[in-house]
Amino acid sequence: MQHDKPYFFVGIGGSGMMPLAMILAGQGATVAGSDRSLDAGRLPAKFDDLERRGVGLFPQDGSGIVSPDQIVVASAAIEASVPDMVRAAELGSPRMTRAELNAALFNAAPRSIGVAGTSGKSTVTGMIGWILHATGRDPTVMNGAVMKNFASPDAPFASALVGQGEAYVSEVDESDGSIALYRPHVAVLNNVSLDHMPMAELIDLFGAFIAKAGKAVVNLDNGEGAALAMTLPADRLVTFAIEGEADLVANDLAPQPFGIDFQLVERGAPPVDVKLQVPGRHNVSNALAAIGAARAAGIPLRDAVGAIQGFTGLKRRFELVGEANGVAVIDDFGHNPDKIAATLDTLHAFPGRLLLLFQPHGYGPLKVMRGELVAMFASKLGADDVLVLPDPVYHGGTVTREVTSADIIADIAAAGRRALHIADRATAAAHLAAQARPGDRIVVMGARDDTLSLVAKSMLDDLQT
Repeated sequence: MQHDKPYFFVGIGGSGMMPLAMILAGQGATVAGSDRSLDAGRLPAKFDDLERRGVGLFPQDGSGIVSPDQIVVASAAIEASVPDMVRAAELGSPRMTRAELNAALFNAAPRSIGVAGTSGKSTVTGMIGWILHATGRDPTVMNGAVMKNFASPDAPFASALVGQGEAYVSEVDESDGSIALYRPHVAVLNNVSLDHMPMAELIDLFGAFIAKAGKAVVNLDNGEGAALAMTLPADRLVTFAIEGEADLVANDLAPQPFGIDFQLVERGAPPVDVKLQVPGRHNVSNALAAIGAARAAGIPLRDAVGAIQGFTGLKRRFELVGEANGVAVIDDFGHNPDKIAATLDTLHAFPGRLLLLFQPHGYGPLKVMRGELVAMFASKLGADDVLVLPDPVYHGGTVTREVTSADIIADIAAAGRRALHIADRATAAAHLAAQARPGDRIVVMGARDDTLSLVAKSMLDDLQT
């Protein structure tokens, strides 16, 4: 894409906005933006990183929008009453959503690889990006999480990579229906499960996405994914499964506390041993998806396997923050039933009580996921585990609070599990830290709120005092 007009991002610090701003700046575009967190003085290191990349930063008061030539990029959640949006309307500045801009970059790439699914998108995107980078393909990668392999003291918030090669790798979001904008050369479908919208709508969106792809990489362990795979001709399909029948199969899984080993069998080829530096059965599935995408992009199997063994993970994806007095603190992005269940299963493979702080990522998702969330916690929490829910994250604007954290906790407690509602997050964190004893694992979970990492760090600090 040619960038002949400047861009202004409203909410530039968001997990989906910041990497796009990085990519545009890295491609030579003029980029500026504003953010409520910047105005409030939260997470200054994030905005320092943007400034180092040549991005201009302004208060969210309309002062940064000065020309009708500026393309104003904002998510659908940004209200028309925000001063930047009012000023853009006054000047007649063109507007794009985050998804429209990302889709334009994605569709313009000579080789586009899109990663879809309810869970694991960011990890698979990071894995594919690392495989392509490590094998000399020099990709551009748009991720919603910081990729540890690309992070450095000079680039601590590496949720994007700007390369000169043909590939543009991006996670593709279904929550707002914008997945329909993307035209992938290679489409990855990790799984289909309940999160933001009813299942029938998800199946329609994901089915249309993989139908457009030259090659689709699909998880046969997921029932809905397997059904969608059957709608495609075999020559456009790469399938994967754990201990099943597929083009790529993982056998003999050997879990480690912070990694997992397995044997990979590609149809018609001898087995290959794989050692991942990220833990859990779900990450074996993620690795199969990434290797499948690499194979669809023409990378030899052994090269893909050799590269993925060097993948060190993402920030806030089962990230060990530290240990103090025999207690480990883990920061995790788990926020829907499948993601949280995968983290709990991974942790329960080893001894120790779990102390969980889960901050829901909104009142709307709580309403949609209520039944499934309660059932998951009721079945996955151990008898000695403790779950605490503060109130959901709230970033402003109007919201309907039909289902609350207190409602979820009441349902879980009624199922016989140890669960508490402590509305204030800091109080909830202090309560859990005070309960901790040697051998426990504290897990901070939730999405759409970067300050959760600060909570995890503060809990570790509390344990050290």
